[in-house]
Amino acid sequence: MLKTFMTTIKNLLANAANILTNQSDSPLLDAEILLGFVLSKPKTYLRAWCDNTLTDQQINAFEVLIKQREQGIPIAYLTGTREFWSRDFTVTSDVLIPRPDTELLIELSLELIPKHQAVKLIDLGTGSGIIAVTLATERPNAQVIAVDTSLAALNVAKHNAQQHQLTNIEFYQSDWFCSVPNELFDLVISNPPYIDPEDEHLQQGDVRFEPKSALIADNHGLSDIEIIADKARYYLKPHGHLLIEHGYNQAPQVQAIFNALAYDKVQSYRDLSGQLRVTYGKNHKNSRIPLVSRG
Repeated sequence: MLKTFMTTIKNLLANAANILTNQSDSPLLDAEILLGFVLSKPKTYLRAWCDNTLTDQQINAFEVLIKQREQGIPIAYLTGTREFWSRDFTVTSDVLIPRPDTELLIELSLELIPKHQAVKLIDLGTGSGIIAVTLATERPNAQVIAVDTSLAALNVAKHNAQQHQLTNIEFYQSDWFCSVPNELFDLVISNPPYIDPEDEHLQQGDVRFEPKSALIADNHGLSDIEIIADKARYYLKPHGHLLIEHGYNQAPQVQAIFNALAYDKVQSYRDLSGQLRVTYGKNHKNSRIPLVSRG
């Protein structure tokens, strides 16, 4: 499919980009990433040595990846890695692919966590661990708990924590707060499932291949957000912070949920594309339910 009379890097990339034109918004970039993965070389190498020829083995390996990408399989699942907050993270089909919009959660969290103070925070639905690992790295004095109901996802997150040589994260398999330590936290943070099961976008792009359990929630995508916001009051210290990522059009509903639960200073924040993507609430000093009453 990709072999040409002159199997140079330049020709292989041009042919691959042409094949991916109908599948990707960035066909040449996709081809460069996949060929760089095969050769273990950066894009700068591909451009500087574009007239180099490749071995049949290298060409065949590239061809397999291009065929998979042509079928829609995400680049991150093909290479097994994705960058987030300037760090590389291992990803598999057991976890969501990290997206730049989630960096807003990191920015807001870092503003709330004193740099040299010992704090406790919990990341609910950690997936690949990008939030927990990033915060544990940026705030080494923090005690971080990472939670996911999927054991396969937790294994990916544990691998990423080990890869970044972290010792201040603990991992728990739990349905939200059900099996976590009986502690109070300074910050509860989550990027939960928030897509409506009827959303047409579930049949488009990368999400077709991502785990549905990490994407979809009942009640028009709000059911898990409702549970987390409600139960977080059991686990937040007085004046503790809650941050939840949600859909681009869900801010009014999420603010209403927070307000109904008596959170203070409820506010939504915009992501890189200008969409209201994260909602914040501060635990009211008198609203916390005693831990012994939790359900």
